Amino acid sequence: MRLVPVRSRADLTAFVDFPLRLHPVDRYVPLLSSVIATHGRTAELFLVRDRHGTVVGRTSMHRSATFDAKVGPRQLFGHTEFVDDDSVFTAIVDAVEARADGRPLFGPVALLPNQTGGVITSGFADRGFVDSAWNPAYYPATYERHGFQRRFEADTWLVDLDHPGAGTAGHDHGFAFDDDRIATEKLVIRYGSRRHLRSQLPILRQLLNSSFARLGYYTDISAEQLAQQTDGLAYLLDEGLLLWLEKAGRPVAFVVTVPDISEFVMAVGGRLGVLNQLRLLCTRTRYRRDAVLIIKGTVPDEQGRGYLTLLSRELHRNLARGGYRTLRSTFVERENLASAAQYRRAGGRPLHGYTFYERGVAT
Repeated sequence: MRLVPVRSRADLTAFVDFPLRLHPVDRYVPLLSSVIATHGRTAELFLVRDRHGTVVGRTSMHRSATFDAKVGPRQLFGHTEFVDDDSVFTAIVDAVEARADGRPLFGPVALLPNQTGGVITSGFADRGFVDSAWNPAYYPATYERHGFQRRFEADTWLVDLDHPGAGTAGHDHGFAFDDDRIATEKLVIRYGSRRHLRSQLPILRQLLNSSFARLGYYTDISAEQLAQQTDGLAYLLDEGLLLWLEKAGRPVAFVVTVPDISEFVMAVGGRLGVLNQLRLLCTRTRYRRDAVLIIKGTVPDEQGRGYLTLLSRELHRNLARGGYRTLRSTFVERENLASAAQYRRAGGRPLHGYTFYERGVAT
């Protein structure tokens, strides 16, 4: 097995295409090729080729000063895909370890846990979705056979919005909130705007960094990173699904939910160039059946007061009005019981087990 750097356009094409050949087309949702190209400016991308020159794996390697400051020095790796062959995985790990200079290995992340990455550990029969991982069952088995330990174990969630208990009379989809508090506490619900999303991003960034600062894996997201992650969101945005709450004029809680375009991304192999963007724009009403909750949170000094419950209630009302059938959520750490309770209250269930992996340097 040879680990070779991605140097040419043909190499990058092979890097993008490899998991499309490896995984079932009806379950694996590829990361956008444009995002991979952007990551290549920060991380080194590598292909694993066998003696015949066939691509049998891929990975990336990088470091992050902000992640090091949070959890200690780590050698990060990501974009990691491999056939079910220990020699391929060994070639990847040996190369990452050779770059580590004594640092523990952590991944897969692209580029950080609060962007994309991770490995699913259950729910392999259920398709993945945008901003989340999907992999076959041999992935976690391979990591653990090679001495990797789970870190930040979590679950993704699925809420069936059509289930018999959803939205029963007087329960508002399971979310109770005293409406008298809205006037008393000077609460105002704000909504995302396709036209003004760029000017709203600083508000979302402030809420995001404040709400997640205490999580072990989270590092502050920069204005540039947020702009990259939300690039193209404006023309797909369902304005009733991006909400934040202001208390006496101060933003204190938020929910970011988007129409689930996973099936389109799967169909075009993650290539969302201009032509495919136009196709998606023309057919976007087809992708208003399912939604993905990307992130939600409350600033630390306002947690435990029911404000996220209020936003969840409004979100589910708007999902019902929009005719959505399901709501999927990106991973929620198992230690975050309050966040998971929001999904249970709505009748949801864990969809995929989820984890990152870490390994000390072999001696």
